Amino acid sequence: MLDVCLLGCGGSMPVPNRYLTSLLVSYKGRKILIDCGEGTQVSMKIVGSGFKSIDAILITHFHADHIAGLPGILLTIANSGREEPIYIVGPPGLKNVVEGLLTIVGGLPYELRLIEGPNSDIEISDFKIKTLPLEHTVPCLAYSLYIRRRPKFDAEKAKERNIPIQLWGRLQNGESVILEGREYKPQMVLGEERKGIKLCYATDSRPVFSLASFAKDSDIFICEGMYGDIDALEKAVKNKHMLFSEAAFLAKEGKVDRLWLTHFSPSLLEPEKYIENAKNIFENTQIGEDRKVISLKFK
Repeated sequence: MLDVCLLGCGGSMPVPNRYLTSLLVSYKGRKILIDCGEGTQVSMKIVGSGFKSIDAILITHFHADHIAGLPGILLTIANSGREEPIYIVGPPGLKNVVEGLLTIVGGLPYELRLIEGPNSDIEISDFKIKTLPLEHTVPCLAYSLYIRRRPKFDAEKAKERNIPIQLWGRLQNGESVILEGREYKPQMVLGEERKGIKLCYATDSRPVFSLASFAKDSDIFICEGMYGDIDALEKAVKNKHMLFSEAAFLAKEGKVDRLWLTHFSPSLLEPEKYIENAKNIFENTQIGEDRKVISLKFK
């Protein structure tokens, strides 16, 4: 089960009852944080989330509303007793930005491992992470997170190959075993690959068409909807952001299961008033809210 919590859905600056951009994803007790605008720690405290098990922080880009909370997050993780390395992933320039922010942090009891994208094959804990360059005013990345599903155990296949029954459990768990000089591999007892769980997250950007392919078949697509109405198109183009309708078009083209809109303009105080602009294109659209949660299961 993949647990998803939209910690903050505000863009540019916080407004009353709306924290800045951040998303927390948890699987088997391990956590990935995507973006960390100021106030991220507070939102995590409200939902009762721990900090010690955050294995990676993925940064979309280096505007303050997406990264200003990083120094505080790193210190809080340190105070939680963490000693294992933490990965920080981001667009080109990550090293310089993180080094600058660390000047107000001091020494940390764990190692920071930096990965500058775009990168299509990052594996952290059980998460397979891919990135996609977007079209914003600064270099920006979208992220997809994929949780593999273990293939189903095939008892008939194991019997046909005369595999000792005492090895079945170990092979099913992905372990290769050598017994009496013969090597037994997991694929000898496992069936076809099964669809895992996929999450795609994209903000801030114009609606580049490659994003539809990148988000394809996602169980959830969390996408910016900076502006709700077509009247804001000129502003969206100028500032390299999206309308609700543009995010919905990407969701429809990508054949995703559900769309959450997020990263609302400070002037968009009631985004729910514009939900039909998205639902008319992609029916299963929801307005993001601070600390909105969902648990995604294997199908």
